[in-house]
Amino acid sequence: MNDAAALAADFDLESLTPAFYADPYPTYRALRQYAPVKRLRNGSYVLTRYDDLVTAYKATKTFSSDKTREFAPKYGASLLYEHHTTSLVFNDPPAHTRVRRLIMGALSPRAIAEMEPALIALVDGLLDRIAAEDRCELIEDFAAAIPIEVIGNLLGVPHEERGPLRDWSLAILGALEPVVSEAQLSRGNRAVKAFLAYLEGLVARRRAAPGNPERDVLTRLILGEADGERLSEKELLHNCIFLLNAGHETTTNLIGNGLVLLCEHPAERQRLIDAPSLIRTAVEEILRYESSNQLGNRMTTEPVELGGAKLEAGTSVTLCIGAANRDPAQFEDPERFDIGRLANRHLAFGTGAHQCAGMALARLEGAVAISRFLARFPNYQLDGAPVRGGRVRFRGFASVPCRIGVGGG
Repeated sequence: MNDAAALAADFDLESLTPAFYADPYPTYRALRQYAPVKRLRNGSYVLTRYDDLVTAYKATKTFSSDKTREFAPKYGASLLYEHHTTSLVFNDPPAHTRVRRLIMGALSPRAIAEMEPALIALVDGLLDRIAAEDRCELIEDFAAAIPIEVIGNLLGVPHEERGPLRDWSLAILGALEPVVSEAQLSRGNRAVKAFLAYLEGLVARRRAAPGNPERDVLTRLILGEADGERLSEKELLHNCIFLLNAGHETTTNLIGNGLVLLCEHPAERQRLIDAPSLIRTAVEEILRYESSNQLGNRMTTEPVELGGAKLEAGTSVTLCIGAANRDPAQFEDPERFDIGRLANRHLAFGTGAHQCAGMALARLEGAVAISRFLARFPNYQLDGAPVRGGRVRFRGFASVPCRIGVGGG
């Protein structure tokens, strides 16, 4: 057995190595080649081929997003269980459809276009502060600060009350890892409790003084549809948490991953400096090459055959987005980072009914943040080794020390 075949044979999501956390892509290549529909020791399966993920995404009745059964043994009767089984992303229609329709109404193309001037002002303000020093911390000082402000604005969270949002988000999303410690569970449950308590007060204030439902997502969720269909109080609160978490984590990773990739690929960075109009395709390539969200989950509702494997009803299936986005059957020369790549139908935002509701906003944030950082500080360099976030589901950095460089600012 060669090394790649052994890597695929030994792979298990519940016993990952430090090498995998640092660079999962050799393992993904091995799995696609030798075990594309990989059965794990716990009886679940991992899918790594692009076409198999698309099949699972689009067959929503066969591959369910409902997590009530899967999360019960993991979380027990806890606030984490209540949250993750109420969130938009972990539900099937009709619950998923109702919540998504309300959110999408406030994230129309027109609404997102109208956000751009304020987003540019936010980014430029952060860059002004960074320019005052020769060094910065790319995640804390820049990448993480942008989506917190954008989503905070969408929900009308007062600026002075946004301090705890990032820590709550990291704690709650960290509990989605394949293996979770008691400390992580405890931290996640405390975060949900604190988040709910805060949102109860915010919702009460918004009920007393509603905002514009075409721009204020929280007001829109409170008022519901014109036909009178509304969310329950539990649905409302937990989907506000979901919006803040999802909008924060993945966009932070997109910006951080992108700026590090451009440092690691100087020819592509220079290409973008010389042709700033490539920023749109550059953002798509960052999303493909280093997908912010690496894993998704489904559960089969009926027997199904996929890639020669027969999956029984009630089988847990992990969709490996990071592997599918480097599948050579879909992407030419997939291990090459190419900011001008065309026909880039990556799965960083999923596809089908569960395609990310906020993907247009994330793309705008990524494009504005990366292009304006690069224009302002074209000579920026890493100032030490970046530190990964230590998670497999969400791929990003916890810390990226950066030097602005001569000629920046």
